[in-house]
Amino acid sequence: MTWMRRNLFRSWWDGILSLVFGALAVYVVWALVNFVFVTGRWEIIEVNLTLLLVGRFPAEELWLVGASIVGLAFWISAASSSFTQPVENKRPWGARILDAVQRFGLLAGLGLLLIVLAEGMTPIYWALAIVGGIVAGRALGATRRAFAWVGKIPALVWHALLIAAPVTLIALTLTRSTLDSWGGFLINFYIAIISIVLSFPLGVLLALGRRSTLPIVRLLSTTYIELIRGAPLFVLLLLAGVALEFFVPVDLAPGPIFRAVTVFTLFTAAYVAEIVRGGLQSVAKGQTEAGKALGLNTSKVTFLITLPQALRNVIPAQIGQFISLFKDTTLAGAALSVLEVLNIGTAITKQDDFLGQGYIYESLAFVGLLFWVGSYVMSRESQRLEKRLGVGQR
Repeated sequence: MTWMRRNLFRSWWDGILSLVFGALAVYVVWALVNFVFVTGRWEIIEVNLTLLLVGRFPAEELWLVGASIVGLAFWISAASSSFTQPVENKRPWGARILDAVQRFGLLAGLGLLLIVLAEGMTPIYWALAIVGGIVAGRALGATRRAFAWVGKIPALVWHALLIAAPVTLIALTLTRSTLDSWGGFLINFYIAIISIVLSFPLGVLLALGRRSTLPIVRLLSTTYIELIRGAPLFVLLLLAGVALEFFVPVDLAPGPIFRAVTVFTLFTAAYVAEIVRGGLQSVAKGQTEAGKALGLNTSKVTFLITLPQALRNVIPAQIGQFISLFKDTTLAGAALSVLEVLNIGTAITKQDDFLGQGYIYESLAFVGLLFWVGSYVMSRESQRLEKRLGVGQR
């Protein structure tokens, strides 16, 4: 009662607002629960689940997709636990389990939902394989701290060895099937991952180029950033889908997925450059002067002192941009006719069994759930990284 009096009913105006918005929140929650568990007709998702997740990928080669996901889970788990310095974790096991549930509970819940919708034992086997990949990755990462000879392996070599497995599996998947057969949420996921990996270093280089003392480098970087940031993403995707063939022969023109990755990379890099430039400006000049006083040249001052601090300061803005990129992958379907998950989600409502029956709500709700879970997990991991690095703290 004391908490309610202080936070909800401190005055008569606060009390009215609390009652009105509380009633509205209860109604929204009730309507959502009623839609999910009572009125929702989810048979359209059950029938088309494979199509929504992997598009027209050949059924006999789906094991490659599962193996690639297991490989990615192994790599992420191993890379995140490969610290050469011992990590002090004195929290009780109950707190650790609660932290794991908060971090991965939504992903586990989504996986359980997909297993229920898919039916059969095959999804369960793949879920166990993914969990096994995560456990194996953490065990391998722990060996880097437990054994001195493993810790002596250079970080670049170590991470190159870790990523070799998923890269090999993805390459094998591409050799066994064409990109035209990829689709569904699978293509949204890979477009986002590849674009993020490529746009980050390009954006950092552009930010450094814009702050360069060389006039030509600074002019080129500034021109690129301002031109790309001034153009709508959808227009750039349309240009990549339509105008490119006016300059490149049809036989040499890349496919729509390659065009989408290129546009998303170039577009996101311009925004990342401005974010990183803001982070560089937030670093005190005394840091640069201290580095020069120690006899470091400009490159070492930048890459050892100012840039790490700048990247640390702008983690929230960077993750926000990457989340936006992840959601914007749906534009590839409208602009480049890529069979991504939203494109398929609207197309399945026109099947003979579901035509004209208002299944669009269930279809869009499922697509929205996939993107919301992915975006929320990225946001939570960003906050965890900020807390670990002490962002916003002295």
